[in-house]
Amino acid sequence: MRKRLGLFGGSFDPIHRGHVRPVQEARRRFGLDRVIYLPTANPPHKQDPEDAPRAPAAARYAMVEMALLEEEGLYVSDFELRPGRPSYTVETLEHFAREEPEAELVLLLGSDALAQLHTWRRWRDLLDLARLVVLTRPGNEIAGLRADLAPELRERLDRGAIDVIEDVLVDVSSTGIRSRLAEGRPSEVWMEEWMAPLVVHYIEKYAFYR
Repeated sequence: MRKRLGLFGGSFDPIHRGHVRPVQEARRRFGLDRVIYLPTANPPHKQDPEDAPRAPAAARYAMVEMALLEEEGLYVSDFELRPGRPSYTVETLEHFAREEPEAELVLLLGSDALAQLHTWRRWRDLLDLARLVVLTRPGNEIAGLRADLAPELRERLDRGAIDVIEDVLVDVSSTGIRSRLAEGRPSEVWMEEWMAPLVVHYIEKYAFYR
């Protein structure tokens, strides 16, 4: 049987359980042999300085590594940490298609990213390079986003050519975590509910997001 390789990119600023639990469910449900997380140095859709990642790229990579240490089948790659230029998903898929020619590529993305997919570089090529699996996030359910999708994406969704996981919702966001830390709110309880303990300790030690 052909191996299936999942790819999951993002800022992970910081990584939290909402980035992990739905991915593990996708790995189980769709028979993914591995999922590779791809922390991005310069997200091309976040060119506004206000939207740029707060923690350094190397620190975000380290946090992903810590979060995945005990997660079976989940790994991290530094491929999108190239300095000085944005990382485009289509180029990442082309790279892994060359590196893993025998594997079927599966691109995991949040439902909010699906709504913006038509603005990505060479977005139609993504549909040829990989199967899409959408991880629904609280407040970004597919039903509410459907009208804003590009017609081609709506059509693929309707005929089942895009897979969706809607029943694993983790109500946490990196934005919310950063806001709480910036406010100096006590973190002992809520942080470990939302993030791996090693990630919590790392953030505390280096005072990220304060």
